[in-house]
This record gives sequence, C-alpha cells and structure tokens, in this order.
Amino acid sequence: MLNITASDVKDAKLTATVTIPAADVDAAIKKAYKDTAKKYRFPGFRAGKAPRPVIDSALGAEATLAQATNDLIAANEPAVLNELDIVPTKNGDYKDLDLAKDHEDYTYTVEFSLRPAAELSSFDAVEIEMPPAEVTESEINNQVEMLLNYRATFEDVEGRAVEAEDYVTVDLKAVENADNFAAEGRMLIAGSDSNPKEFNEALIGANVDDVKTVTWTDEVEEGETHTVEVAVKGIKVRNTPELTDELVKSDFGFDSIDAMRDAIKIEIEQDKASRLPAEKENRCVSALAERLQLEEMDADYEQSVFEELGQNFLSNLAARGMTLDTWLPASGLTMEQFIGDLHKQANDVARESLALDALARELKIEVTEDDINAEFEKAGVKDVEASKAEFIADGRMPAVRESIRRSKAVDHLVENAKVTEVDETAKDAE
Repeated sequence: MLNITASDVKDAKLTATVTIPAADVDAAIKKAYKDTAKKYRFPGFRAGKAPRPVIDSALGAEATLAQATNDLIAANEPAVLNELDIVPTKNGDYKDLDLAKDHEDYTYTVEFSLRPAAELSSFDAVEIEMPPAEVTESEINNQVEMLLNYRATFEDVEGRAVEAEDYVTVDLKAVENADNFAAEGRMLIAGSDSNPKEFNEALIGANVDDVKTVTWTDEVEEGETHTVEVAVKGIKVRNTPELTDELVKSDFGFDSIDAMRDAIKIEIEQDKASRLPAEKENRCVSALAERLQLEEMDADYEQSVFEELGQNFLSNLAARGMTLDTWLPASGLTMEQFIGDLHKQANDVARESLALDALARELKIEVTEDDINAEFEKAGVKDVEASKAEFIADGRMPAVRESIRRSKAVDHLVENAKVTEVDETAKDAE
C-alpha cells in the first residue's frame, strides 16, 4: 500500500512524497527485465529468455532499472491523485528521481500544479434578469416579424446616397493586414451594429462607384488593426410585405393572423420550458464569476480548460462527419480567429469554475458515495461499479467529485438567486 504525505498548498502548488512498498518495486523490476528480454535480441537466447546478468551486460543495469522506475511512478500516479483528491492543471513535476532498487521501498517527491484558489468579493445571492416564463406579445410580434422578413424583397435604389439600414453591395480590397476580408459583391447593412463603426461612417452618405479607405481595430484579435479599400457597387432597400390574412393563408398555411399568432405562442412556450432553466443557471454562474477576485488567470489552468474545450469541439465535429479544416471555411473564421475565440471562451469557463469552487468551499460542500453513484447513473452507464473502478484506476475520480461539488454549488446559486423578470424582446425593440 502506498504511503503518501502532502504539503499544504502554496501558490497553487502541492508537493507530495510517495513511498512504494518493496514488494511492488520488486514486481516492477522483474516485469521490466521480462519486457526488455522480449524487446531485444540477445545472442544465444530465445526471445524473452535472456537472464538478468546478460541484459545488464548488454544494456547496462541502469537502463532497465530506469524503465522499472518510470513504470512504477506511472502505474501509481492514479492512486496518488485519488488519495490527494486533486485535478492537476498539468503533468506532475518529479523531483530528482533515484533509480528503484531491489528489495527496497521506493520514495520520490512530486509537485503538482493546481488551479488557483481565488476568492469572491461577496457570497450574497446573485441578482439576475430573466425573461418571463409566460409568452409576451412582443415575443410573438418578434417571431411574426421574422417570418415576414423571410418574404422580404429587395429593390435597387438610384439617385441617392446610402442611408442607414440600406443593403449595400461592396467590393473589399485588402490594403494592410486584411487579406481575410478581401471579397467581391459582399452585402453589408449600413449602420448595423455588426459592422465596425468606421465601416458605417464610410458607407452612410456614400454613392455608387465611391471608393473609400477604411481602417479599424479588431477588439477580438487584441487590438489588431486592418485596412481595406471599399468600393460601393450598389444600393438596395428591403421591402417587407404587409401582414394580412391572405398572406398568412397563402405563404404560411394558417387560416388567419390570429391562428398564426396562436401557433407561434405555443412554439415559444415549448422553447421557453426547455431553454429557460439552463439559461437561468448560465446567468447565475456568470453573475457569480463577476465577483471573482483574480486579476489574471493562471496560464496552466486556462490552457487545461482550452485543451478540454478544443477536444470536445473536435469530437462534436467528428460526430457530424466534419473536420476543423472543412468547418472553418463554412464558419467564415481563420484558424487564428478560431484559436483566439477558443482561448477567450476558456478564460470565461475557467473564471466561472473558480467562482463555483470558491462558493463550494464557503458552503463546505461534501461529496458522498451516493452522490457519486447518482452521477454515474445519470450518465446512463450500465454497470456503475465497473465504471467507478475504471475511473479510479485512471485517476479520474477526483474530477468526478469536483464536478459534483460545482453542480451542488450551482443548485444553491440558482435556488437563492434574486430574479427580476424583463421582457427582453420589448426592451431590445426600444
């Protein structure tokens, strides 16, 4: 049985001293020699039959003992993680390792990097705004407007300059650091919030065949500056059809406007019932993260979250029969933009996780065996005990307990949140 002693956590580092019993050391050394005998050819001996003195003479005793030492540490690391109940942000840093010796206990020291234990400025109930559970008239109106927009037509404009809300066709020529933005026949909405303000300033008031140089700073890409030449090629206005019973019947298959609104109301009700609980959780956690007292995220922890998010994203793409190389062009993103967005998302997720950890510590949340069993049952595994044994063998049980503690913190957060209902659709339309 392992003997493990651990230091107090300091600067998000934990140092553990691990002693492996002599019997396990001897078994590891024996296995290392057996594996080496199979791996190499030794003259005069059949594969796997070369004795230890022959192997030592050919390779040097330290080579096989080094392999045995590495195997010992790797085999016992899951037990160390389980015993310490930690989820390191990167691989352990093993200090000044000696070689394992026959018939002797083996002791080594390892330092683990942990996520920072940041504090919150307050543990008071969070205050959030949420859409009402009931369907509002503005939400129905918004859906009706969206349906009408699908039937909108576009009309060329002649004899005037670009005005706000016009649809402007432009050619974009890269001037400096803007190759990704070069395009012909791109349509932009003048005055749209999705455009950099410099684009809107250049478009509004421009005439067909005007050419303007636009320089803007990309906030997403850490203040990177781009310059393009914008040539106005055409101006259109969008005409939305009038809502009538005849249009509703011919284009949407409803007997009347009222019938369409009733159907939309039912659809919104169903959407809210499935969506709002998760939305409330997200807003509560986001509000809690704003209280995190941490100026700069720990780089190792952010990187570990980044890698996990990336792996999950790639797995989801693969399940849809896509690769990142095929998804990027379809999404309109470059690899650099994708990585930048993923790092930003990782930073946000890391801050939210640390905030929940702080709340869990304040609440002194504990994880019972029943909690763990319920977590595996919720995951739909057929054999809970077998799955638990697999997680323990891999050193992943601390991550399960960590997830449960955070889930309990979220439940407390949501249950005690102070919620103000706001008709956000009406608010956005103001």
